[in-house]
Amino acid sequence: MANEHVLVVGAGQMGAGIAQVALVAGCHVSLVDAADDAVLKGVGRIRAGFAKLRKKGKLDAAAESAALGRLETHTAVRDVREVDVGIEAVVENEEVKKRVFQELDAVVRPGGVLATNTSSIPITRVAASTRRPEAVIGMHFMNPVPVMQLVEVIRGAATSDETYQRTRALAERMGKTVVTSKDFPGFIVNRILIPMLNEAAYALMEGLGTAEDIDTAMKLGTNQPMGPLQLADFIGLDTVLFIATVMHQGLGDPKYRPCPLLRQYVDAGWFGRKSGRGFYTYQP
Repeated sequence: MANEHVLVVGAGQMGAGIAQVALVAGCHVSLVDAADDAVLKGVGRIRAGFAKLRKKGKLDAAAESAALGRLETHTAVRDVREVDVGIEAVVENEEVKKRVFQELDAVVRPGGVLATNTSSIPITRVAASTRRPEAVIGMHFMNPVPVMQLVEVIRGAATSDETYQRTRALAERMGKTVVTSKDFPGFIVNRILIPMLNEAAYALMEGLGTAEDIDTAMKLGTNQPMGPLQLADFIGLDTVLFIATVMHQGLGDPKYRPCPLLRQYVDAGWFGRKSGRGFYTYQP
């Protein structure tokens, strides 16, 4: 149904992007974050996204007005009712996500879907924190959500066929291409991407080349739009380290060991673009 009620928890860059594509798909959207200013920033991101669509001729004023009319905001999950699909898009922390899922369990209607946007945390473990693990699924959007075509759908051990089909249908209504992954650390994209970024950090640490040379070599040598160190800065070095750690611990293979230089940068607070410094230095 195009008019499904979608609850998005987390109004950051990912959450706001998910809310935007759900609104464009015709859904009624409730955007929730714990702080008023975070909610306001999330709405601002959605409006800015709509402005870009208007500029490209992909959204007219009437459609934008109708979409914004389907948006409501809250600062607590418990204030939302009659939810068809709950999508969690909070910080990549397992305990925080489990608490959010316990809240979603209370407001998503029977037969609804509880989805997580996690990029690495096992779906089965998140599902175990609810009373209906069969309704829990991974719905991993790529960043930036309105631009990137892909959604990884990850089935946990207990995820039902009905939950999977509803999630896939919703992602496709949002205009996304769906790939299905088993519930293993990193899923598909990060299972392959993070080791590449980690290896680039090793190459830099070992003096194989400068950051600029490593990135230029990979861009021109493999036809990538962004070099691995630049991409790591864009994602956030703290996020890259977290996913690498989850993969190393979950798979138990030393080839996934996080690079010491990456860990050192995170310890220094050098997270990449969002902090102003990572493998490169950025203007505020």
